[in-house]
Amino acid sequence: MDSDERMSIYKATRCIKKKQNSIYNALRSIYEDSVFVSEIAGLWPDLPLVANLRCGLWYSSQFESTCYFKSTDGHSNNCSFSTARLNLHLAQLAGQRGGCIVVDSTRKGKRFPDSMSKTIPIWACVLNRAIARRLKRRFQDDGELELKSFSSEIAENGEISISWDCSLHLPLWVLGTEKAAIENRLEEWTNQLEACGADIDFVISSLRKPLRPLWISQRSLIWLNEVPDYDSWDFTPIILVSASATNGIIQQRTTSEFSWHYIPGAGDDEESWARGLSPQLFWKHAFDIIDSGPDMFNQKVSEIVEKERVYRSQRGEVLPQVIAKHHKSRESASITDKQSDISCQLVNSEQQCSSINIKSSENECYLSWIGPTSVALCRTCHVEDVSHGVDCLLNCDSKSVSFCSKSDSSYLHLPIVTSKLDRFSLMNNLSSAIDFAKQNLSKQRKLLICCHDGEDISVCVCLAIITMLFDEKGSFDGGKSFTDTSITKLEMRKRLVFVCKFAINARPSRGNLRQVFGFLSRERESEPTSHCAHGL
Repeated sequence: MDSDERMSIYKATRCIKKKQNSIYNALRSIYEDSVFVSEIAGLWPDLPLVANLRCGLWYSSQFESTCYFKSTDGHSNNCSFSTARLNLHLAQLAGQRGGCIVVDSTRKGKRFPDSMSKTIPIWACVLNRAIARRLKRRFQDDGELELKSFSSEIAENGEISISWDCSLHLPLWVLGTEKAAIENRLEEWTNQLEACGADIDFVISSLRKPLRPLWISQRSLIWLNEVPDYDSWDFTPIILVSASATNGIIQQRTTSEFSWHYIPGAGDDEESWARGLSPQLFWKHAFDIIDSGPDMFNQKVSEIVEKERVYRSQRGEVLPQVIAKHHKSRESASITDKQSDISCQLVNSEQQCSSINIKSSENECYLSWIGPTSVALCRTCHVEDVSHGVDCLLNCDSKSVSFCSKSDSSYLHLPIVTSKLDRFSLMNNLSSAIDFAKQNLSKQRKLLICCHDGEDISVCVCLAIITMLFDEKGSFDGGKSFTDTSITKLEMRKRLVFVCKFAINARPSRGNLRQVFGFLSRERESEPTSHCAHGL
């Protein structure tokens, strides 16, 4: 009897939790929080609105760009600076426009996610320090500046308008001991940034004032008649907006028609609740979705997702079908079937890159050419749009695509899956990818590499090709320089930074990068005198 009672309580608790975390509650919460984001964006209408992937992408339909700062890089007593996520395009955009507004959120009851509390402040400080170093060397080499008069001389020469602030700016709620620990590592991280080969001059060309974060949440007090002009500040503001309200208690909200449970940071972990709905689709049909109410909500979302799937499949874009069960009550809003979860993850990944209205010129093009290498990256769904500009295609998606190949050697399909599904899929296919790339690049052909999102697997394959077949300057040499290259983590960072400089949406996973490093290390160690393994 006691066992039955415990099971009943357990089932009741699960039922309540599932009901509270339903897709209707999630999207209704996002819709409510988006009003606050719009209000903040309206205070500084000239500043670009930027989404921090992936959670922040849900809170507006007017994003001009995206960035990628992970909260794990800012966890307490475990902070780090990632050279794989430099986000230099964000610094350039802020410099060009006088600042930017970054949107993110968190479910953990905090006012700000760790990505905003520590990751972005660390990033801004390290970048400021690297810029200051570069400017000091530049003026010292020209004989125009002594170290002690650094600030004043720069102002007189017109290079930058004020003294360059290299201090660490953290929010007040970060403990002093943790701030001291971070400051002790700033020199180390600055050295890593310089050693990885990041193009600091690229940032200096547009950034006139040092970067500095500011924090705004729904608990912030802003007097509308006293909103400061960002041009008057002696720094380039990175305004960090945490979209969700956090008061630490369960919030049951009621409108004239429906009652619903508020979820802070509802845009997080979209695979578990979105059911194939992307931010783009949501904002395209936001009013219809919200007005459908909790009872008809699941059916409405299923119809929208299915229509989008059919629409895109008719244009040659293969998308998995999402299993949607209309007949269940709203308590079953979260997908419980494992296969459906995977399908939804694929749909979200497929649509995510196109889910915002990109206005910057760098993102309007579907194709990312990697400098002078004749190698380009794109998503699988865009191959048909850009195939006229390339000579050969290396398809790393699980699905085949149509490609008008000029010869049998112009197309290769390698169905590679992410490291979460197969820890060796990428490593086992890299040899074939390298051979195919060398065969075509040696004939001065333009090579296109694609995968389902254009951000992970294709980037890792490109990294392996660039490392094995190109020298440090990005010139094709068929693998000659690779025989003299020491495959270290630092060397991998340099090559990855080179790729990410041109593919700014690149987000290679750690598991896939490990496979690339393992493959390159194995190839380098095996018979270095024999023009490399596998035909190199």
